[in-house]
Order: sequence, then structure tokens, then C-alpha cells
Amino acid sequence: MTAEVHVIGGGLAGSEAALRLAANGLRAVIWEMKPAKFSPAHRLATLAELVCSNSLRSDNPEKAVGLLKLELEGLGSVVMKAAHERRVPAGRCLAVDRVLFSQTITEILESHPLVTIKRAEFLGDDLPSDPLIIAAGPLASEPIVDLLKRYNPEKSLYFYDALAPIVTYESLDLTKMYQADRYGAPNEGDYLNCPLTKEEYAVFYEALVAADKVEPRSFEENRCFEGCLPIEIMASRGPKTLAFGPMKPVGLNDPKTGLRPAAVVQLRRENLSGTLWNLVGFQTRLTRPAQDKVFRLIPGLEKAEFSRYGAIHRNTYVEAPAVLDPFQRLKSAPSIFIAGQLSGVEGYVESAAQGLWAGENAARLVQGLPLLTPPRETALGSLLSHLESFGGRQGFAPSNINFGLFPAITPLRTSESTGARRLSAAQAAWGPFLKEINYAHWS
Repeated sequence: MTAEVHVIGGGLAGSEAALRLAANGLRAVIWEMKPAKFSPAHRLATLAELVCSNSLRSDNPEKAVGLLKLELEGLGSVVMKAAHERRVPAGRCLAVDRVLFSQTITEILESHPLVTIKRAEFLGDDLPSDPLIIAAGPLASEPIVDLLKRYNPEKSLYFYDALAPIVTYESLDLTKMYQADRYGAPNEGDYLNCPLTKEEYAVFYEALVAADKVEPRSFEENRCFEGCLPIEIMASRGPKTLAFGPMKPVGLNDPKTGLRPAAVVQLRRENLSGTLWNLVGFQTRLTRPAQDKVFRLIPGLEKAEFSRYGAIHRNTYVEAPAVLDPFQRLKSAPSIFIAGQLSGVEGYVESAAQGLWAGENAARLVQGLPLLTPPRETALGSLLSHLESFGGRQGFAPSNINFGLFPAITPLRTSESTGARRLSAAQAAWGPFLKEINYAHWS
């Protein structure tokens, strides 16, 4: 009989893990509690739902996330396949129609002969298989949290993450906006831009910092991920913070005046039809009435209709260096793999990558093969190394992929960029590694 491995959670990591198990000839059973039960942030009954944003960030392979995507493509990632099939215009970034993206991955999983989707909440009473992959996501249900506490008492941490609002296209006043990508040609590009004068920015800023916010409950700690701070927390750090952050006007001169505005709010297409647009970098914990009031101060959004308000939710993750081994298994229960954001990676691409590799090592464990970690010169190897050691620092925190996680490289007096050198080093290590584990050579 074909060996069977259970995967708890049907998000990006769980989907990648299940298909990697299947690619190794094993049966994968995905436990997905939707549609019987939804987390506070999920709305779709399909798998691999994108919650915070519809962007998978830069496609440039000389950037860390672009390099990680290239490696994922070499491993046959279902997330990358679906993203390219369901992409929407977003300049130099890879953004997707999140509904079609989720549907595409669900259809791939449902049609695979070695994948079974069990639409039920895993309650943790009896562990269904050995090994087991827990990919329950940053909003893991209480039974999953209790299971983790069973093996790792007092090692369950959390922080808060926030969602950006989405508005309908037909409710926008396009006469007050212009179409442009940063540093792109005027009146061309994939983003809608709302320019603010110095006076308009001051009014918006004052209203934002004074607005009502959704506060954590009395027994919950108020802690946010630095890479995805709510807009009002950034604003609280000073009146210039937003103008140097998500409202940065550099490279976005207003074609009506030819001048740089004091600040700019960018809108990115949310779906392929262009009926929905999200406010880029405007993740928030403002109350809904406050969002109605404050965000409609932005030129062009005076009559905006919100398809989704911004929101705040808890992100659960383990203290990876303390509780995981180099192969993302619980040290106290080495037959249990932790995958995706629950392991302490941050971001869609990172979660998919870590989930895929957890699936690969789980398959190797079943087959009696040695478990592997990719070379440190690669993006995937550097991401996984962060979980193992956190650079030797105390106070582990989730991280997106970035070149700061890579091994140090000797500075050279050359015109070649750091990104190009990182790409070359990763390619030199990645190709032989794929051949070693019998994957198609990465080109």
C-alpha cells in the first residue's frame, strides 16, 4: 500500500507540502476546516487563500524574494504555477487575482490522484499519521495551539498582523488620480495614484493619529510584525514617517503639474477584471467607522465603497531556534514537521517555500532517505537557516526573505550589483543540488 501522510491546513504551505509528498509517490491527506469553520481573516472556501494582500512581491531575481521564486519554480511549485496563470498587472511585482488563484490551486489538489482533502477541523485528539505536517497557518485554531503546547510548553508565541482595505473601482473619483508606476512614464502603468498636497497630507495625518483603533483584548499582548505595521502605528512614529514609507512620492510626479506631490497613496488592482483595488501599504487596525472617515480624506476616495475593511488578527508561530531542528521538525517530537508561517517565516512566497521543503523532507523520512537542507548560498537555504539559528541572536522574530539572511560575501571592487552576485552564487550552488536530489536542472 502507498504510504499516507497527513497535512493539517490547506493554505499555501499545506498545499505545497501535499503536492511535494505526492510528487514523491506518497498519499497526502489535507485537513482543512473550511467551509465548516472559518478563521476571523478568511472568507473563501477554497484552499491557498491569500489574506493580507494579493501581491507576491518583486519578480526581479536579483532581489531576495525574486531569487526565492526562481528556486521555487525549479522545484515545480504549485503556488508559482498558479500565480503566473492568474497574475494581474502590478508593475514589477507579481500580483494575482486572489479568487482565481485560490480556485486554481484547489482544482489542482482536488484532481490529483494521490491527494485527498478532508473537510474537517483537526481536533488533535489522536495524531493521524507518522510523520505529520502541521501547516495550520498564522491563525491556527485552538486545538492546534494546544497540540503545540503539549510538545513545547510556553514556547508558543504570537504577534499581530493587519490587512489593508479594498475599495470598488466604480466608487473612485479618477479625475483626482493618475495612472503611473514609480519612475515610469506619465499616464502609464499598473497603479492608480492619489496625490496629496502638503496641506492635504497634514489633515490626513492628524485624522489618522487621532482615529479610533481596535485594541487587543486585556489578556493579549500588543505586538506587531515590523515588516507589516499598521498604517497608524507608522504614523505614530512621526509626521514624516508615512511620506518616507507607504506614501512616498518619489518617482511619482503628478502629470498635471509635473511636480512631486507631498505624498501619494497607491492603489493596486485586486482582481483581474479590475473591479476591486487595494490601498498599498495601508494595513490597519482602525475601527470601521474610523476607516470610513479617515481614508475618505484621500483625494479620489471621498466616496469610496469598501469591499473589505482593514482588520487586525493574531499571527501564531513557534520559537523556531528553540523548538525546531534543522529540518523543521519539533525537537521534542521529530515525527512532526512545522510548515509555513507557523514555523516563523513571514510572507506568501516564504510560506510556500518552507511548506514545500517540509513536504520534501517528510517524504524522505517515510522513504528512509537522509533529510536535507538546501545550500546556504541559496534563498531557500538561507531562509531555513534563519529558523535554525536566527543568526545566533536572542529574541526570535519572523522574517521575510532578505539578503541579510544570506552568508556574508567578500566586497569586491566591481560594477556588479550585490543582487547579481547573490544570484550567481545561488545558481552555482542550486543547480548541482537539484541534480543531486534528482530534480530537473535549474536554468
